[in-house]
Amino acid sequence: MLEGCVPWPEEFAHRYREAGHWRGELLGDLVRPWARRDPARTALVGGGVRWSYAELDRRADRLAAGLAARGMAPRERVVVQLPNVPELVVLCLALFRLGALPVFALPAHRESELRHLLEASAASWLVVPDRYLGEDHRVLARRVEEVGGVGRERVLVAGDAEEFTALGDADADPAPLPPPDPGDVALFLLSGGTTGLPKLIPRTHQDYVYNLRVTAQNARLGPGDAYLAVLPVAHNYALGCPGALGTLHTGGKVVLAPTPSIDDTFPLVERERVTVTGLVPPLALLWKDAAAALSADLSSLRLVQVGGAKFGAEAARAFGPALGCSLQQSFGMAEGLLCQSAPDDPPEVVATTQGRPLSPADEIRVVDSRGADVAPGEPGELLTRGPYTIRGYYRAEEHNAVAFTPDGFFRTGDLVRLLPGGHLVVEGRIKDQINRGGDKIAAEELENHLLAHPRIHDCAVVATPDALLGERVCAFVVPRGEHAPDRAEVTRFLRERGVAAFKLPDRVERAGSLPRTAVGKVDKNTLRSAARRTSEAGGAA
Repeated sequence: MLEGCVPWPEEFAHRYREAGHWRGELLGDLVRPWARRDPARTALVGGGVRWSYAELDRRADRLAAGLAARGMAPRERVVVQLPNVPELVVLCLALFRLGALPVFALPAHRESELRHLLEASAASWLVVPDRYLGEDHRVLARRVEEVGGVGRERVLVAGDAEEFTALGDADADPAPLPPPDPGDVALFLLSGGTTGLPKLIPRTHQDYVYNLRVTAQNARLGPGDAYLAVLPVAHNYALGCPGALGTLHTGGKVVLAPTPSIDDTFPLVERERVTVTGLVPPLALLWKDAAAALSADLSSLRLVQVGGAKFGAEAARAFGPALGCSLQQSFGMAEGLLCQSAPDDPPEVVATTQGRPLSPADEIRVVDSRGADVAPGEPGELLTRGPYTIRGYYRAEEHNAVAFTPDGFFRTGDLVRLLPGGHLVVEGRIKDQINRGGDKIAAEELENHLLAHPRIHDCAVVATPDALLGERVCAFVVPRGEHAPDRAEVTRFLRERGVAAFKLPDRVERAGSLPRTAVGKVDKNTLRSAARRTSEAGGAA
């Protein structure tokens, strides 16, 4: 494997190959069988294009050859920040075929996150759109282009490139390329992150193809399905659970929504006869309410996955009947483990649990604070290892010693109960992370930005419950001097530092001091309780 990555021990690798979980498949080959078998079948719809499997396959070959001609080499890291546009799917396949490694940034990321990803991955290429939702990403590229040795000539732009290189110009006649090793890294996903900025998650060809296969099988995905990518395809959920890549693997049609808004998504469901999609709970609630209020034809939908954050039982019970389709609870992580409800699970099991592990090779432990297994049905931290769960983050030896047990179990930081039937109930998190509508925000990262403000002496960031988003961000600030900055000032300051909009505090509360535990740590439980009480009362903390 790539230096800086932790391989599976050979004993486990042999076991996964023998069981047929790892089959030596390559992500770059996903569409080739369908391009040969049924070349005219529609593969991709979005951004004003409708491409067949043959067309998508041809474009991926030409882009791979064009990138190679411009000097892109196998194993080079490429930070990719593209929204849900056809160029993203073509680029993924081209990079997989070339053996270059995409590092998936989210469209909402800004200068702070892009700099971190370029530095952490030692990337030598950056791909951005020209503009997206009013933001000029070429401006961002100018600010970060020298980080990690990218250089102006290695910034590729989907659209009007200005002084950079247009992604569309990286086109050449297909040429033979040496195939990558199925056991080598194919892509980097981002951790939710609880200690500062995200860690890089290396996923191999063989483990991620397995990821696609088991989720597609559980969703009963096939050639007759149309999958609507509502969430960013750069995110693991919409990329491969089964997402866009899982749909292409099974011969289905991928439909790209330019934004998650009802105005964009409902017409696409109706026009393209969408059968499957994936949502986070806030969007699922919007869909449920909008389905009753609007006249859109959603009758083609047969399955909607809801994940990224816990979906409450009452909302889950009402969701399927409101849309006339089946609900699939989905709980997982970019590090690997995937739990989903099955199509034949009883409705109450679907409503009240977050599914069960999809692979027969998934190993699950639920442990207490000492690392001892808890009694069945008791809450504890979820530990896992398996054929699609990494053994370590990229270039993070010190962190890996904490995040993984000596025998290779990943400490997820999730507080769960394991039911007798194998289903999991997610009770919360042990890690200091805020889940704002499926967007994961590391409290420590935001605190570090806030502490740079000249009028903030100390601060702490906690989650406060919210009926729509699940959690919102509340920042307690201790001022340096008499007056604390208000939310508007904090927002301006964080935007100037290039912090993504979804990380901005929803509330900023002044504090004379921060409560401390007996060992001197900030008592965040007390702060969470204060934020929750004042939120319910509609006052200030």
